[in-house]
Amino acid sequence: MKRILVTGATGQIGSELVHALRLRYGSDNVVAAGHQKAPQQSLIEEGPFTTLDVTCIEAINATVQHYRIDTIFHLAALLSAVSEKNPQRAWKVNMDGLFNVLEVSREQRCAVFFPSSIGAFGPDTPRDNTPQDTLQRPNTMYGVCKVSGELLCDYYFSRFGVDTRGVRYPGLISYETPPGGGTTDYAVEIFYHAIQNKSYTCFLQQGTYLDMMYMPDAIRAAIELMETDVSRLKHRNAFNITAMSFAPEELAESIRKHIPGFRMDYNVDPVRQAIANSWPRHMDDHAARTEWGWESQFDLEQMTAHMLTQLTAKLSATL
Repeated sequence: MKRILVTGATGQIGSELVHALRLRYGSDNVVAAGHQKAPQQSLIEEGPFTTLDVTCIEAINATVQHYRIDTIFHLAALLSAVSEKNPQRAWKVNMDGLFNVLEVSREQRCAVFFPSSIGAFGPDTPRDNTPQDTLQRPNTMYGVCKVSGELLCDYYFSRFGVDTRGVRYPGLISYETPPGGGTTDYAVEIFYHAIQNKSYTCFLQQGTYLDMMYMPDAIRAAIELMETDVSRLKHRNAFNITAMSFAPEELAESIRKHIPGFRMDYNVDPVRQAIANSWPRHMDDHAARTEWGWESQFDLEQMTAHMLTQLTAKLSATL
């Protein structure tokens, strides 16, 4: 990777990935691209930023040529709960956008990172120790887009030789950006409410176990996979990766160790609960560990302590 484009750079993953890539490859060599969401000031100040609609293939091609891009981290997408509210738009952004990126990459000889998700599985997939290669029949538009994206990336590699790689992310937790419409967003919202109100109403029911990961691990995984010697990879799209699995009440108890008066109750959102019930509780990430040395660094207790420290400082700075 020498010249990198990050689409969806204003989102939860993108804003932190851009910063990490700029530290590693140089600020001028990493182009951040956003569309509708206003960018953080740091994205503009640290390096090049451009407005880019991924549903317009001409705009992608012009950006790639202008900045001489050789690697695209394609993160622009609508998340799970938002996709269910507007499945037609979700298909247009998530699938047409990916197809356009792959077509430009075929013509301009770019490598592509595509993040899939636990949403690529479905209710008939084994929910515990979900295998790397298994049945994938998702029943949400978000999941349909993700599994279709995995297959499309594999096709562009086998048919056209595009260097496509990706991971299946679990729920992601970050203090940098607020929640963006995902089913696992409770695991981010809860920290804001714990710090500000010492109480939280969870939209998933007690006992809902889901795979989760702290954002520093997620960012490192994307970079490490793209830097791995291709000869080591048997799989490409997409590797199961995981760090921890917990239910809402376990996260609340972890927070309570730092904020003793914290209280949590429940008001279940049936749409997001149904989505969560179709997702894995814990994935088997043996393939990622074997093929490119994946290893998580944050468990539940480490993540909670770091998240509370960082988010408290961030919120205090805005007062």
